[in-house]
Amino acid sequence: MESEFSPKAREIISQSREEAIRLGNDYVGLEHVALALLREDDDNSVLQMLLSLGAPVREMRRYLEEWVRPPQVRPVSGRIALSKQVERVFRQASLEAHRLQSSQIQPEHIFLAILRQTDSPVTQLFEKYSISYAVVQAELEQKPVTDMASSEPLDPEPPLRGGRSGGSSPSKSTSSRSRTPILDNFGRDLTRMAEEGKLDPVIGREREIERVAQVLSRRKKNNPVLIGEPGVGKTAIVEGLALRIVQRKVSRVLFGKRIVALDLTALVAGTKYRGQFEERMKSVLAELEKAPEVI
Repeated sequence: MESEFSPKAREIISQSREEAIRLGNDYVGLEHVALALLREDDDNSVLQMLLSLGAPVREMRRYLEEWVRPPQVRPVSGRIALSKQVERVFRQASLEAHRLQSSQIQPEHIFLAILRQTDSPVTQLFEKYSISYAVVQAELEQKPVTDMASSEPLDPEPPLRGGRSGGSSPSKSTSSRSRTPILDNFGRDLTRMAEEGKLDPVIGREREIERVAQVLSRRKKNNPVLIGEPGVGKTAIVEGLALRIVQRKVSRVLFGKRIVALDLTALVAGTKYRGQFEERMKSVLAELEKAPEVI
């Protein structure tokens, strides 16, 4: 995964190991990564952002150091391994880089991934000072993409949305502020496309569309499955349902629902290392649990 990291991000990893050695720890934990991100360096973009948000950086560093420093500091020898939690954070940082259209993992992406670890004392410390994932995400959205991308990307990735053109657009801006940013990156919101007039009317499939709507309206056993050879019109039925939801020609149970087509090709793209695909799937499922309106 090293090739995915920008020079600044690799420096953060190196500094994390330095923090672990300095504090007498034989592993690199989330606390050490956070300490590296809080170092008072002139070119530390994460530090500058936290200072602009009014965070007491030195107080936070003292707290983290006291948290991980053992009663008796002893010299550490040999290679220091990353903890499982740090490995997971680095995999999620790759996902954050994709979501923010960056070809490389930057320190900001690592910081966002840390803030996703809601059960971690490190994240709870940041949230104590009102530094949450949503706050940092909003702050990064105001920065030009060029500020976060390296001028010489080491490991460019393919576009996230297969078959869809890049560039700035209103839909991209809207999705970045959505409650489901990762799902928006790897899927197509058919109901939004219907609202924007991008879906053609579906003719001759009224009975199938009605049946799918009936199944979705059930309290139990409400997962319709469309089976057929490629090209027989399975997608057309789903698009027809999206049009009906927008036109409110469905039962009240389906009012306000979003139909999102998950692009598995985009989800798999760029997952060169073990655990990356699973991490993406977990992130998508976590967003779906928090967004019951999504079908």
